[in-house]
Amino acid sequence: MPSQVTSFDRHQPTGVAIFSEPVHASVNNRFKRALDIAGAVVGLGITAAVAVPVAIGMQLSDPGPIFYSQIRCGYKGKPFRIWKFRSMVVDADRKKHLVENEAKGFIFKNENDPRITPIGRFLRRTSLDELPQFWNVLMGDMTLVGTRPPTPDEVERYNAHHWRRLDVKPGITGEWQVNGRSTVKNFEDIIEMDLQYQEKWSVFYDLQLIFKTLAVVFKGSGAC
Repeated sequence: MPSQVTSFDRHQPTGVAIFSEPVHASVNNRFKRALDIAGAVVGLGITAAVAVPVAIGMQLSDPGPIFYSQIRCGYKGKPFRIWKFRSMVVDADRKKHLVENEAKGFIFKNENDPRITPIGRFLRRTSLDELPQFWNVLMGDMTLVGTRPPTPDEVERYNAHHWRRLDVKPGITGEWQVNGRSTVKNFEDIIEMDLQYQEKWSVFYDLQLIFKTLAVVFKGSGAC
């Protein structure tokens, strides 16, 4: 649950507390950060191990950069650059307007997106495309378990209650990923999951979601 923090304004009389916005307990939790660092180190080791075969498959499928980066919004809307193995054609962003959005609300989703390359479909089905995000976790912009990091154009259209999902750091996995991200196409449902995560949060709950994520990945279900 969120914890209330206070700050003191030097221009106010001594002893008058000015209350700032609540800070969610997960944001500065040392155990969560230790789990993130440990997981990121292991994850980056796996990333390095698969990078060469992924690069070879990518050049055979659709020559171009092995990595894809994009600006996303993190904690309290702070922008950061997210990293993934590229799963779409090189000029995918410029072709987005040609693809129908099957989702409802401030997200974009198409199960049969023609911009996804053959190797990209494999990377997404196995969630291997997400591995470079362990660098974002190590740098502190993301966490192992959190909420989905939105794009700036999505955040620009947020209503007031949507901003609450940015009260925690974005995660590689979370409620949405564990509960079938390819089948959840209503943005309001994602918001509800994000807020449920914030209410349920504990380090133990994070561990539960990590193990559930591994089960989902091994089954090959839920990927988009």
